[in-house]
Amino acid sequence: AVHSGVELESAIDSCLAPSLNNQGFATADRVNVYGALSLKLQDCLNFVKTHIGDERIGPLMEKLLESRIEIRPLLLTPHRLAKELLFLDLALASAVRTTMERGLKDLNFANPPEIMFFISLVLESLCLSTVKNEDLIYCTKDWYRASESHKSGDAQWALQTKAILDRLQIILSDRAVDLQIKIQPSAEYLGKLLGIGKTTIDTFSEELIRAGSAAVLSMLITRFDPVLRKVANLGCWQVISPVEVSGFVYSVNELITVQNKVYRKPTIIIATRVTGEEEIPDGVVAVLTSDTPDVLSHVSIRARNNLFTRILMNCFSLTCSDIGGSILPLSSLVPSISRRVTLKRKIFCGRYALSLEEFTTETVGSKSCNIKFLRGRVPSWIRIPMSVAIPFGAFETVLSLDVNKDISTKIMFLRKLVNGGDVSKLQEIKGAILQMSVPVSLTTELTSKMKSARMPWPDKGGDDQWNRAWQAIKKVWASKWNERAYISCKKAKLNHEDLRMAVLIQEVICGDYAFVIHTKNPLSGDTSEIYAEIVKGLGETLVGAYPGRAMSFIAKKNNLKSPIVTCYASKKIGLYCKPTIIFRSDSNGEDLEGYAGAGLYDSVLMDEEESMVLDYSNDPMMVNKAFQTSILSKVAEAGKIIETLYGCPQDIEGVVKDGMIYVVQARPQV
Repeated sequence: AVHSGVELESAIDSCLAPSLNNQGFATADRVNVYGALSLKLQDCLNFVKTHIGDERIGPLMEKLLESRIEIRPLLLTPHRLAKELLFLDLALASAVRTTMERGLKDLNFANPPEIMFFISLVLESLCLSTVKNEDLIYCTKDWYRASESHKSGDAQWALQTKAILDRLQIILSDRAVDLQIKIQPSAEYLGKLLGIGKTTIDTFSEELIRAGSAAVLSMLITRFDPVLRKVANLGCWQVISPVEVSGFVYSVNELITVQNKVYRKPTIIIATRVTGEEEIPDGVVAVLTSDTPDVLSHVSIRARNNLFTRILMNCFSLTCSDIGGSILPLSSLVPSISRRVTLKRKIFCGRYALSLEEFTTETVGSKSCNIKFLRGRVPSWIRIPMSVAIPFGAFETVLSLDVNKDISTKIMFLRKLVNGGDVSKLQEIKGAILQMSVPVSLTTELTSKMKSARMPWPDKGGDDQWNRAWQAIKKVWASKWNERAYISCKKAKLNHEDLRMAVLIQEVICGDYAFVIHTKNPLSGDTSEIYAEIVKGLGETLVGAYPGRAMSFIAKKNNLKSPIVTCYASKKIGLYCKPTIIFRSDSNGEDLEGYAGAGLYDSVLMDEEESMVLDYSNDPMMVNKAFQTSILSKVAEAGKIIETLYGCPQDIEGVVKDGMIYVVQARPQV
């Protein structure tokens, strides 16, 4: 070892010797006056020394962890053995890893209680080795809950347990990336000064990560995951968009790095990372990923709705081999040609703000019109937030004012560059829009309409609060030039110049949960079945494909009181906000026949949301079956009612707050 304290037996002796020398004192005196070790810690360390080579690793692992737990408070306070205790703790942590690695071959992964016991020990040890470990602590709490509720062969138990493992894998991956970013630059700097070989330098941080407790925990998770998938009746694939295709295979690390590329031959991309921000490239007929985008995230919806035949699938077990047998005919590799979608350019109505009653298809987009349609038609237990809107053409009118003349000239110049193929200028256009000045008439009209609708007007916080609202409005307008939106329009042969952006303004419902419903199961195409996903906090973590999965369920339309959970939540974080206003993009380029445009443009909160690490261990949606069934049934029933009103399958977004259902958006399901 680099330092004698890292070697376990030496480290134990370094700490036990002072304790043994103080045997003449009472226990309290030895601890408080001389800073020696408690009798419990001494007993644990003596056991570890005696049994460090045992084949039966269970008792040894327990004592290793108990020792670390006893040492923990000593490391947080002044202690005369501080250095020795620190090296002892490092040696014990290393022993947890090496002992677990040694015992892996003897573990029975088909016996969940045994595996969960060892995962518990390694997970607790990892908690003791990390800082800012709130996420790991919550997983540990949840893991003990799952361990105590184990039922052999129970699919729902397996789904809940697998969700915890999925979340742990996300945490371990994030921490590994973070450590590499922090450590590798120093390794490269010192390695070059010391003349160390390039291979050693390049793999230094990777090897350091592999030598920690996280690596052995990942090994346990990887081996236990297939067992849980079998009990939960899950296959190796999750097909998000089921269509038969074929093409040439191409591998990338991140899908977003190739979204601008045009593939001349039908291509199947294998992507390690799918963020949810991407537009699937031209010529791509399928995306396979080990990432876990939600079925109802915007990127998944766009995959199902694409003008060409495209599929998006999660792969949990992929084996590559040479293709043998017959050769596919070229015709099977050529995507079908879609009919062209057109945009109708909308004209400014002469007013900067409209009340809900004034919404028409000529002045606002489908989001606003659908809210108007639902209000007064749904039963009272389904609540629809009050809304006002800034209509089509308001942006162009404000931009044309003398006060924004210079900005208009700059944007016109940049648009020519973008139309010439320089998409890097899109960001400059968005930046220029954020510099626009607001006309007094817009402020006055919007104030009047919001007060008439009894919506909280942002002038209560003074100029600063109104400025935040104005910035949010401009961000929505600017999202017309989002790269993914511009590329999508070009691929769909839409005239980007004809795109107009209205802004739907709503009071934010600060809910406990957010949900998305598809009233026709998008995975099976079953019209008799509702499929929905639900997350804690704001819905952006769902539609934005934040890491981890949302809770999902299905419900038969003739039996809404018996929803079946198909996946439990593994999102690491939730988004929350104080009471505020949201400004939703509502363009004339969304919800068109054959082109959904889902998630291409931005909706912006006036006040920034707060990111919180989630604790599922006491979440009633996870631990209270009666509560879970009640909420999921209400969500499903709301979906069925809205589908009946429209007469066709619907894509619905909403919120659950104090058991009440709020619907904030509905559109035809693609």
